[in-house]
Amino acid sequence: MHVWGEALVLDSFTLQGSYNQPLGLSSTQSDTLFLDCTIRGLQVEASDTCAQCLSRILSLMDTQSGKSAASRESSFGESVSLLWKVDLKVEDMNLFTLSALVGASEIRLDTLTILGSAETSTVGVQGLVLALVKSVTEKMQPCCKAPDIPTPVLSLSMLSITYHSSIRSLEVQCGTGLTLLWSPPDHMYLYQHVLATLHCRDLLRATLFPESVPLLALEIPETASEPEGLLPEPSPPKRLLNLTLEVSTAKLTAFVAEDKFITLAAESVSLSRHGGSLQAYCPELAAGFDGNSIFNFKEVEVQLLPELEEMILHRNPFPVLQTLRNRVWLLSLGSVSVEFPYQYDFSRTLDEAVGVQKWLKGLHGGTHALASPSPAPLPPDLLLKVHHFSWVFLDDVFEVKLRDNYELMKDESKESAKRLQLLDAKVAALRKQHGELLPARKIEELYASLEHKNIEIYIQRSRRLYGNTPMRRALLTWSLSGLELVALADASFHGPERVIEQVQELDPGSPFPAEGIDLVIQWCRMLKCSVKTFLVRIRDYPRYLFEIRDWRLMGRLVGTEQSGQPCSRRRQILHLGLPWGNVAVERNMPPLKFYHDFHSEIFQYTVVWGPCWDPAWTLISQSVDLLTKPSADPSPPLPWWDKSRLLFHGDWHMDIEQANLHQLATEDPYNTTENMHWEWSHLSFHWKPGQFVFKGDLDVNVRTASKYDDCCFLHLPDLCMTLDLQWLCHGNPHDHHSVTLRAPEFLPEVPLGQLHDSYRAFRSENLNLSIKMDLTRHSGTISQPRILLYSSTLRWMQNFWATWTSVTRPICRGKLFNNLKPSKKKLGQHYKQLSYTALFPQLQVHYWASFAQQRGIQIECSQGHVFTRGTQRLIPQAGTVMRRLISDWSVTQMVSDLSQVTVHLMASPTEENADHCLDPLVTKTHLLSLSSLTYQRHSNRTAEEELSTRVGDPAFHTHQLHLVDLRASWTTTNRDIAFGLYDGYKKAAVLKRNLSTEALKGLKIEPQMPAKKPKQSVLTSAPAPPPVNTPSFSGQPEKGSSGGAYMLQKLIEETDRFVVFTEEESGVSDQLCGIAACQTDDIYNRNCLIELVNCQMVLRGAETEGCVIVSAAKAQLLQCQHHPAWYGDTLKQKTSWTCLLDGMQYFATTESSPTEQDGRQLWLEVKNIEEHRQRSLDSVQELMESGQAVGGMVTTTTDWNQPAEAQQAQQVQRIISRCSCRMYYISYSHDIDPELATQIKPPEVHENQEKEDLLKKQEGAVDTFTLIHHELEISTNPAQYAMILDIVNNLLLHVEPKRKEHSEKKQRVRFQLEISSNPEEQRSSILHLQEAVRQHVAQIRQLEKQIYSIMKSLQDDSKNENLLDLNQKLQLQLNQEKASLQLESEELNILIRCFKDFQLQQANKMELRKQQEDVSVVRRTEFYFAQARWRLTEEDGQLGIAELELQRFLYSKVNKSDDTAEHLLELGWFTMNNLLPNAVYKVVLRPQSSCQSGRQLALRLFSKVRPPVGGISVKEHFEVNVVPLTIQLTHQFFHRIMGFFFPGRSVEDDEVGDEEDKSKLVTTGIPVVKPRQLIATDDAAPLGAGKGVAQGLNRSSGVRRSFRKVPEHPVDDIDKMKERAAMNNSFIYIKIPQVPLCVSYKGEKNSVDWGDLNLVLPCLEYHNNTWTWLDFAMAVKRDSRKALVAQVIKEKLRLKPATGSEVRGKLETKSDLNMQQQEEEEKARLLIGLSVGNKNPGKKSIFGRRK
Repeated sequence: MHVWGEALVLDSFTLQGSYNQPLGLSSTQSDTLFLDCTIRGLQVEASDTCAQCLSRILSLMDTQSGKSAASRESSFGESVSLLWKVDLKVEDMNLFTLSALVGASEIRLDTLTILGSAETSTVGVQGLVLALVKSVTEKMQPCCKAPDIPTPVLSLSMLSITYHSSIRSLEVQCGTGLTLLWSPPDHMYLYQHVLATLHCRDLLRATLFPESVPLLALEIPETASEPEGLLPEPSPPKRLLNLTLEVSTAKLTAFVAEDKFITLAAESVSLSRHGGSLQAYCPELAAGFDGNSIFNFKEVEVQLLPELEEMILHRNPFPVLQTLRNRVWLLSLGSVSVEFPYQYDFSRTLDEAVGVQKWLKGLHGGTHALASPSPAPLPPDLLLKVHHFSWVFLDDVFEVKLRDNYELMKDESKESAKRLQLLDAKVAALRKQHGELLPARKIEELYASLEHKNIEIYIQRSRRLYGNTPMRRALLTWSLSGLELVALADASFHGPERVIEQVQELDPGSPFPAEGIDLVIQWCRMLKCSVKTFLVRIRDYPRYLFEIRDWRLMGRLVGTEQSGQPCSRRRQILHLGLPWGNVAVERNMPPLKFYHDFHSEIFQYTVVWGPCWDPAWTLISQSVDLLTKPSADPSPPLPWWDKSRLLFHGDWHMDIEQANLHQLATEDPYNTTENMHWEWSHLSFHWKPGQFVFKGDLDVNVRTASKYDDCCFLHLPDLCMTLDLQWLCHGNPHDHHSVTLRAPEFLPEVPLGQLHDSYRAFRSENLNLSIKMDLTRHSGTISQPRILLYSSTLRWMQNFWATWTSVTRPICRGKLFNNLKPSKKKLGQHYKQLSYTALFPQLQVHYWASFAQQRGIQIECSQGHVFTRGTQRLIPQAGTVMRRLISDWSVTQMVSDLSQVTVHLMASPTEENADHCLDPLVTKTHLLSLSSLTYQRHSNRTAEEELSTRVGDPAFHTHQLHLVDLRASWTTTNRDIAFGLYDGYKKAAVLKRNLSTEALKGLKIEPQMPAKKPKQSVLTSAPAPPPVNTPSFSGQPEKGSSGGAYMLQKLIEETDRFVVFTEEESGVSDQLCGIAACQTDDIYNRNCLIELVNCQMVLRGAETEGCVIVSAAKAQLLQCQHHPAWYGDTLKQKTSWTCLLDGMQYFATTESSPTEQDGRQLWLEVKNIEEHRQRSLDSVQELMESGQAVGGMVTTTTDWNQPAEAQQAQQVQRIISRCSCRMYYISYSHDIDPELATQIKPPEVHENQEKEDLLKKQEGAVDTFTLIHHELEISTNPAQYAMILDIVNNLLLHVEPKRKEHSEKKQRVRFQLEISSNPEEQRSSILHLQEAVRQHVAQIRQLEKQIYSIMKSLQDDSKNENLLDLNQKLQLQLNQEKASLQLESEELNILIRCFKDFQLQQANKMELRKQQEDVSVVRRTEFYFAQARWRLTEEDGQLGIAELELQRFLYSKVNKSDDTAEHLLELGWFTMNNLLPNAVYKVVLRPQSSCQSGRQLALRLFSKVRPPVGGISVKEHFEVNVVPLTIQLTHQFFHRIMGFFFPGRSVEDDEVGDEEDKSKLVTTGIPVVKPRQLIATDDAAPLGAGKGVAQGLNRSSGVRRSFRKVPEHPVDDIDKMKERAAMNNSFIYIKIPQVPLCVSYKGEKNSVDWGDLNLVLPCLEYHNNTWTWLDFAMAVKRDSRKALVAQVIKEKLRLKPATGSEVRGKLETKSDLNMQQQEEEEKARLLIGLSVGNKNPGKKSIFGRRK
């Protein structure tokens, strides 16, 4: 026990010694002294009281001071030659310091051994402990052994100190168990005790040596204030003390707060200093925070060297360095491991530690801080070598176990299914063996035991889950290998002034403060770094997030921290306890900023990312947030992009040999096959402030587990891609120096409702991104940019886009996870404007429909430029629930300029080969080419801007497309390829639609339909035709308000007024509904304008040689969007399309012209297409050409780039001269812009008149198409006419044979639904078929993946026969699956479409039963020709045969909502002239009135059609009106005409055979009057309306037999229904008014001619007949012939015999449709007595059928 106040306690003291002195004075031996001392129970106490008492005692002994001093001096002089040896051993030694303020401290030494001599001195300590007694409450303090002392501050089991005086070497060895437990309060206790001890020492020294006190008082400040390097050292060798330190185990624990502590554990630490070098080594070093082992270092070696040759070599690459040699810190680490536990707040402990370090610095470095500033010495260089580095964020254990348990359950499910199959097999074998004797209860027990066994196995596997393989722990793993870092210091950038110069040089874009900046931290180093591998992995995903190999970096790095203003200093409180209380430490708030200029070289750089990794990345970001403490500034935190702009400044160059970016395309983070691969070769990357520049070769590949793998769909060689970032801020976005952070207690006042933001001027509100891709750099490579696409690639990209645009769910957020921080803003929502520019010298685009068919499109383009700009608008979602903002992108501007564009269609005759490669022998056919393409898109203007600019700038359009020299060709080859491409696209779209969940929605028909529907016009529901007599109206119709039937009445039914045609032509065309609806007074957006200049198209048929070229000098296509308007009580949006074609011409090759030469196309020269061209009469070529007239010859060219003179010129003939065409299309939609809809007021209806106007307005809201031709001049020869027919039939009107089969199948299914008793039963069959098709799709995907894996294996082992055989089998199976998929998909599509149509028909029928008045017009079609002249010429194309002129041709079709339709055909005037030389009659056919007006019609045909009933078309009303006609025909003209239309055919023989066949096909309901003579005996009896059809179908005829196919399957009722429906029409009412005719005929030689024979075709009416069109024609022919024969007989009996020729002419014109029977010829011969055998061909030809 130690009693406080006892200064010295000694239990026992033993001293033995000897002193030997040589005898002679001249002896060389020295004196020797030996001492041996043993002390036990030593207790020493140092306190102020003790020091004062001792000083008083010593002051009484002043008289002895002189003697003692003299003795000390003498002993000092004698000790030079004294040899001594001391052996001191102290046991149970206790040293105490006592203070009245801070208690006491205790140092316990169990054993102290001192063995000293003149050469070597050794001090050994056993059991060393330092402890604190913070409060002395007892009078005695127990003294116990060192291990038994509670809560020691320092404890050490063994300590050995050895000093060798000869070599000045000090060796220190610490045994195991070095423990230090430190805390700020303990430090203050120790600090006070040390100060008290030093005070006691000074007091005693002042008492003993009063003369040395002033001297020491003067020396202490000097040593404290002056650096060591400036002090004169009297004994330099003393500084070269060699030190060796060895520590077995050490553990240091520092409490930085009450509950925050840091531990440092080391083993086998060795430290040695020899001269100016220092070396330290530790095999294992660990640093822990709050009990978590965070940092682990292995094989740690630290050296401080005066210089190193390796560092001198590292300085050579930097010529700017001035310092040649410098000290070096060499740090070598075998491995560094950093692990952060899940949700551990590392930042709090680290911040407390930094605060404690600042407090210690202020506590012990106060004198240095007040000293005058002096230039610091150059810091040493740093060489860091790390063999392996690992940084790990640990994952949530619950998440890990959840994933592992899920995988276990999946595997156990498969294993249990296998066990169940085995049991089923065994039970089946038992049943086969025992039969019915096997009890069912036994079987149930077997299955129950199996289920119980499955549960047991699952539990056992779950318990042994982590027995063999350890649990995955890592959330993120960042690993480095082969890291070598060199940091070089230099005098050229050492010191604050030079560092600021470097900052200004590295960051020139940021405005530097004029008053300068005061830096707390400033350093600049030249860095040189190399890393072999840089890997970052998320969890156990198979792909690395970052993978960098062979990375070398060089450059400058500057770090600065600005000294904060008083308002930018926060106060951190340290709790020291009594008696000191709390201490405030000022902390600087401005961040540490970095300025860099790096240049790095990387061999391989790979980045992998996908939305499926986003949940894990959210957890990683939460872990990263726990590493750094948020700023004390209450401002909202900066997003990562603004924080990077604040902290990092400068340039970074990267040269990457191979750079890869993989964008994952699935929702499975473990998938490795589905991704988009961006591959850069020889990439040069430059990162400047606000700009990224990429230069290299870019390939974008689609990686997918199928044969389309490794599809390089984008190849861009020598690409220079620049990304410019424009940060939109309140201030200068580069002025980061002006950002001033504020402590919470120094916040300025802000307006009410606003939050303080220290980053307000610097924080970016939005970002404008500009991307420029320049491919015009000149280099030695020959490759050109190309794009390769497959239809499967496009479908894959749709899934890829859907994956990447999906909304991510919040991860670990909310109260449950103690995470209430506001969600971080995504960079994608930060964009305000995005612009893209592409420049390329040439471009090639390939699109293939599939890998097997090898049918596709190739687009080639010369120099091009594309620019587009889009803006983003974030729209908040409605409702009270907080939801993400909706991103709305809109394109505001787009400009494209392409030159020399060529489009080819490609097809290969072969199928896919074994190597899955494209056939190189692909045939290309020309489809489209043009000289230049210009596209512009402007932003949508507001309504006010549009109104202001409408008058001044009428040409403003949102979309403008300008095409120059368009050359298109359409042939049968192009047609087949295009149909194939469209068919593939349609099948894919149909399959996707039919397999979607929307396919069967909306098919259930409710028993009660909604009764309310918008009231529509009643005017259109009248079944009767328009009345004949209507009042006249003004020529200017009411725009936009009159419906189709209303306007057509005004247009066509005033036939009693006669006005000159030329004065009314424009008025008639303007009254068309399409023109009336295209008014421009309500347009709010001129959306689209397409302009074509000098365009032409070549058409080639399949059966004829030669081609037709259609050209137009100028074409315009305009789309306008009109303001929404009320039509009835419905608000609709109107869109109009207007097409204007000017300078149209048609050219065709003549029969003598050669065909296509060597596969080259014929093209017109621009001079023959251009409008208003000035002809040069000096040119021989111009004089030889025929100008602009129809029938003229024009020279063509095969090479567009060369003039026609340089080639073998070939001429074509102009068959249609210059003309113009106008087309209008108006559509109405319910999709209205909400902003426009709010501006429209609902209609206010007060009077009946206004209601009628609204009804007319609603009738006018009809989709309408109108085509207008004003003048047509046509000239064709027979070959050109046949060529035109071939083109029309085989190109324009061609229907794919598969389409016909599809239509037949669809019609068959429709009939099945109609005869089905319960059509709703088809729903289940549709569902089953859907499931079957889905299974086919899944099987195809599975087979493609298997083939993909086999192909990957064959790349390594190409001669493996097993793999080759398996590959072929899988290919056959894949082809079978595809064929089955196509068949079932087509069947499913037909079934769904027919089922929907049937349901809609049922709904319409139910609705029509309820509301008969709700019938409206839904579509209107109009064709109008003002004037057309057709010249029929001979084969040479010059000599004319006939000329046909048509005027005011109008055809309109009106479709209504009840599936009815109205057809109207009108012809105002027509004539046919005979152009043969020496012709008797010049006019062959014309109306009898000499002059026609613009109102009167020569021909009118009206038909109203009802929806089909049972597949039979229903004609409700059919009426034909014809004006009186004059017919003047010659035999020669007839034969020329027949030779023109039917070349090489014998008219007489063919038509006689046809007459005999057709006479058997009359199946009408009108009785046929049998003549008494010359009637065949097998003629049909009179048939009724019902029997005639059925019997007519069964009759055998040559015409019918030729078109009838042998049925492939037995004919059933459905086939009979289809055949009957296809052949018959139901005519409810037919009316043909009477037509007066005046007929003249000039026959051959020796024949009788007729002149002015007046005949009248009777008025014909038919009711309720089911006929074919041939039946209808036969009925009209029979009734007309009956009336005409009687008129001819009457006229002949009344006329003279000399007029027999006229009677013959009358006979020729009396038959209005087809052939004259032999019976009528015999009758005329008997009655008239003339030979008419030579006249029959003329008669039959005029009214015969045209083939």
